[in-house]
Amino acid sequence: MCLTLIARNLICQQHFPLLTLPHSLSNSLKKSSSVSTPLSSTHFSDRRKLVVTRARKINHIKQAMDSLPELNRNLYADIEPHKSGFLKVSDLHSIYWEQSGNPNGHPVVFLHGGPGGGTAPSNRRFFDPEFYRIVLFDQRGAGKSTPHACLEDNTTWDLINDIEKLREHLEIPEWQVFGGSWGSTLSLAYSQAHPDKVTGIVLRGIFLLRKKELDWFYEGVGAAAVFPDAWESFRDLIPENERSCFISAYNKRLNSEDLETQYEAARRWTRWEMMTTYLIPNEDQAKRGDDDKFALAFARIENHYFVNKGFFPTESFLLDNIDKIRHINTTIVQGRYDMCCPMMSAWELHKAWPEAEFKVVADAGHSANEPGIAAELVSANEKLKHILKRDGTFSD
Repeated sequence: MCLTLIARNLICQQHFPLLTLPHSLSNSLKKSSSVSTPLSSTHFSDRRKLVVTRARKINHIKQAMDSLPELNRNLYADIEPHKSGFLKVSDLHSIYWEQSGNPNGHPVVFLHGGPGGGTAPSNRRFFDPEFYRIVLFDQRGAGKSTPHACLEDNTTWDLINDIEKLREHLEIPEWQVFGGSWGSTLSLAYSQAHPDKVTGIVLRGIFLLRKKELDWFYEGVGAAAVFPDAWESFRDLIPENERSCFISAYNKRLNSEDLETQYEAARRWTRWEMMTTYLIPNEDQAKRGDDDKFALAFARIENHYFVNKGFFPTESFLLDNIDKIRHINTTIVQGRYDMCCPMMSAWELHKAWPEAEFKVVADAGHSANEPGIAAELVSANEKLKHILKRDGTFSD
């Protein structure tokens, strides 16, 4: 599209609010439109420069994405890590990390979901092992990290600091960031805190950790209407007089002094999520709720973060700080029928960040392992790979 037309469309937002602007620019226009005095020619000229600059940035990113060759969309073969270890990130916590793929390749860090979900060998398959230096790690209390299921000194900001400590430990100057579900939350938060360390971002199943998202999944106002059979088991553990807030009711049981009470709550919490992650329920995924060790970390850490609202200062924190990462090549992948992280959040992120490529998978739910989502995630990594090669940032 012609830059002049893009700029004209953006300026017209003052008069035609049904058109969509980037979040920060929209707020700016709203503030200016409330001023009673007429706009000066200088003010209008400055505004035009702003929107033309933004239009050029959008156009540059779009051209970079559009000028790529046909891309691989198939998962890569299973590989094993060539190096792994534990990094002590505090007096209490040590995190497990591993590297696979090309030791001299372009670094990419995989940020797992939950929080509390941990990594899995299949996570390596989204990346070309000949091009990427693939870094996986288990966040505090999750997977192989110790102490297991520990909530002490376990916040979003602790995890962001851990990512930086790991990057420095591995002597990586900058890297690509990849995350889905809670991993998308952490990817956004980390990238906004350290934009100079991020070469590209791939996000899946957008979760901004706001009350309406938590209510949708945990308070019976959304996903329960689609999966009432799975919801009953989650609901029925909690007496009727405590059902005004299921997250709080589960918090009490997941932190009980009685270990069996913790385990029972963890199993119910985890089964509920595992039964709703695929468009068509996946029995093997549902069985993960029967693994007490996995379920305890998954449920306790998730609930801990949700009770504390992700440790963000405001609900709109991640959307409010998009300008810090607007310049980074990014792809957002979202399943149309995602029950865990409903598409409303991906849509709002897309509206706030139109420069990012937005891919909606029509026949998918939440899981990264659904065929359509997996294909888009591989393709997104391939795009960033070709951009790095083309721009001379990395060569084989």
